[in-house]
Amino acid sequence: QVQLVESGGGWVQPGGSLRLSCAASGGIFSGYAMAWYRQAPGKKREFVARISGSGGSAEYIGAVAGRFLISRDNAKRTVHLQMNSLKPEDTAVYYCNTYDATYAWGQGTLVTVSS
Repeated sequence: QVQLVESGGGWVQPGGSLRLSCAASGGIFSGYAMAWYRQAPGKKREFVARISGSGGSAEYIGAVAGRFLISRDNAKRTVHLQMNSLKPEDTAVYYCNTYDATYAWGQGTLVTVSS
C-alpha cells in the first residue's frame, strides 16, 4: 500500500510563498497522474492541481492558475507544489494523492495565510 506524506506547510503573510512536498512510499508512482487537493475550514476537500505521470502536462483550478506550480520527481517519488502570491483564501490543509484519489489520504500539511 502506498503511503503519502505531505510537508512544507506553515504560516505566511499574504503575498508570500511556500513550497509543499509529498513523498510516496511503496506501490506504483510514476505511472499515475498525481494531484494536490486542499480542504479549507468548514469546506469540502477540493482539487487544486494535477500533473501527468511523466510530468509533461499540468492542470490548475482557476483560483490558483498563474500562482501555483506543480512538479514531480519520479526518481525520488515526490510531488511538489510551489505556491506564490498566497492569499488568505488559500488557507487550508493541503493533501496529495493520485488524480483519482486511489490511495489512502495522508495527514496533510496546514497552510495558513494571514497578516
